[in-house]
Amino acid sequence: MLGTQTRAQEAGRPPAPAKAGTAVTQDGAANPSFRGFIDALRPDADARGISPATFEAAFRGISAPDASVLARTKAQGEFGRPVWDYLVGAVSPGRIARGRSQAARLSNTLAAIEARTGVPRWIILAFWGVESDFGASGGTVPTIRALATLAQARFRGTLFRDELLDALTILQRGDIAPEAMKGSWAGAMGQTQFLPSTFLKHAVDFDGDGHRDIWRSEADALASIAGYLQSLGWNPGLSWGYAVTLPAGFDLTRYRADLSDFAHRGIRRIDGEALPASGQASLFLPGGAGGPVFLITDNFEVIRAYNTSDSYALAVGHLADRLAGGPALAAPWPSGTARLDKAGLQALQKGLATRNLYAGDADGRAGPKLREAVRQYQIKEGLVADGYATPALLEHLNARP
Repeated sequence: MLGTQTRAQEAGRPPAPAKAGTAVTQDGAANPSFRGFIDALRPDADARGISPATFEAAFRGISAPDASVLARTKAQGEFGRPVWDYLVGAVSPGRIARGRSQAARLSNTLAAIEARTGVPRWIILAFWGVESDFGASGGTVPTIRALATLAQARFRGTLFRDELLDALTILQRGDIAPEAMKGSWAGAMGQTQFLPSTFLKHAVDFDGDGHRDIWRSEADALASIAGYLQSLGWNPGLSWGYAVTLPAGFDLTRYRADLSDFAHRGIRRIDGEALPASGQASLFLPGGAGGPVFLITDNFEVIRAYNTSDSYALAVGHLADRLAGGPALAAPWPSGTARLDKAGLQALQKGLATRNLYAGDADGRAGPKLREAVRQYQIKEGLVADGYATPALLEHLNARP
């Protein structure tokens, strides 16, 4: 989790070219320019109150960038795989079983966090499960070296340089020792996968030991997840969304409404429960018409603020439902259907932009902005308004003057 700059975002674009004098070697050998980059951080570190002893301890033994980290900047699972493939691993039977076991074991802790923040325990557990498999895999990559590697390569501009300085601030405050500060290749740390900047703003010392420890303290990790979601605007009165079924002939052009209106129009939850009497929601068909259907609320966007991938947000929401005893999805995914790759999505974004339906970067990502533009185009052209970007839709767009 990378706060407003998510883990998926960090790996979604190729690194910017390195400046002269900052060439990065790939073999892990001692690299004078890398050490020069580290030494050049000292004035900014000093300005933040980072002591020479903390600085030296943080970079002890680090003499070259991590080639494996640079290689990982080329790919990212949440955006590169179809949602149904992503859900197979994220919401597996084994993970559901482990999550329910953790829910029973940590019931008192979760109740206290839930009472403090208003975030349901099932959502907290789902984030914990997706991010680190309930603390079992918080990452093994040394955070300081990973951030220094990305910062020197100028991956995402100056973002990782700032995160590196934030990581040094964490070490200066004594929340964790340098050798224990580990996480993902992109600097997301511990059981919560927080970037250092998010840690500084939102990590919680829930167990009261004087340290905000998202690496080893389950209570701190769970409370930090919940506190962060609360700060992002989690609405305790709503779910993230609902898996639903549509009646025959349902009008998809009316895809945003009050939940009571959707109920009046014949939409039903797959778990048999009634939809709430109030609250806004919108239809989400991540596999197109004929696949699973969801009504998503503003809390879905809160999940996306943790990680901007639709697949990630859906995985968290559906895992939360399954942990709470909800049913598996019944409608089949369109696993054999052709999908647009990144280049195809970029072409679709550009084509919709020329029709004043899409505003923003042509980044090749299928998020809510593209979904809305696709729906508006489908409505205009009399197509099935499911908001799903397909090769056929791109062909249709290209065939129009």
